[in-house]
Amino acid sequence: MKLGLLTAPLPSVPLLEIADWASAQGFEMLEVCCWPKSAGANRRYAGITHIEVEDISQGKCDEIVGELKKRKITMSALGYYPNNLHPDPAHRKEVNDHTKKVIRAAGMMGIPVVSTFIGADANKTQEDNWEEAKKVWKDIVKYAEDNNVKIAIENCPMIFSKDEWPGGHNLAFSPKIWREMFDFFGPTVGLNLDPSHLIWQMIDVDRVIREFGSRVYHTHVKDMEIDREGLYNNGVMTKGIGWQRPRLPGYGEVNWARFVSGLSQVGYDYVLCIEHEDRRFEGTDDLVKQGFLIARNQISALLPMTIR
Repeated sequence: MKLGLLTAPLPSVPLLEIADWASAQGFEMLEVCCWPKSAGANRRYAGITHIEVEDISQGKCDEIVGELKKRKITMSALGYYPNNLHPDPAHRKEVNDHTKKVIRAAGMMGIPVVSTFIGADANKTQEDNWEEAKKVWKDIVKYAEDNNVKIAIENCPMIFSKDEWPGGHNLAFSPKIWREMFDFFGPTVGLNLDPSHLIWQMIDVDRVIREFGSRVYHTHVKDMEIDREGLYNNGVMTKGIGWQRPRLPGYGEVNWARFVSGLSQVGYDYVLCIEHEDRRFEGTDDLVKQGFLIARNQISALLPMTIR
């Protein structure tokens, strides 16, 4: 396994500057954000563009890969996390089309994975969303197959605020739907597994790894702190609003030694990608980098020869 990071918390830093810093600090891989340049942020860590994939040429793809190779760093995935089942048909088409552009760019650069959300209409039931997903995603999955790219769906429910209530904006957050998703779409679709979202939902992390290890195509290394006072005041029916807090690895409730060990036992041998969403290390690029280094130190202790 290799240590990586998601570029989202450094939106104003150019990709090659991120690569210079990350490589010097012992990171080996980057998950690179690829929102449309014109989209802008509509939530925290969204709307970030470190590679513009709109009409990207093979020459530009080769240039990016070559520059990163010089820095002894590679790309674990291209990341784009919209609502691919958005209830507005026009918006949905825009994000579906851009998802395909990200897949195309990944194929051109030889990147094996695109990380994203399957999406959901928050006002529909999970069953109705799944019926819609089967129609919308069939074409996207075929496009990924044609470009020799795997799709890693992050397991976040996407319920952080009242505008995402009650059903959330990402269908694929539980083992039940993963089984249906994998059976229907086949091996092109797997997980970008983030254990913090399992802690939040009280889903057994170890059991998930045992059951779905062969379908873990990417990981997000992020911890979860449960605010017990907030949980007491709000209750579980709020689905996390008011009591779940994303934290850096080691500052929450994930047992990282067991997580890494479990992945190793099922044969996972790809990236441990730090997803930094800890509000205590935000506000400046220096604070964000401090957060990444705290996470690096926590996870690198579990890996051989990570820090060069």
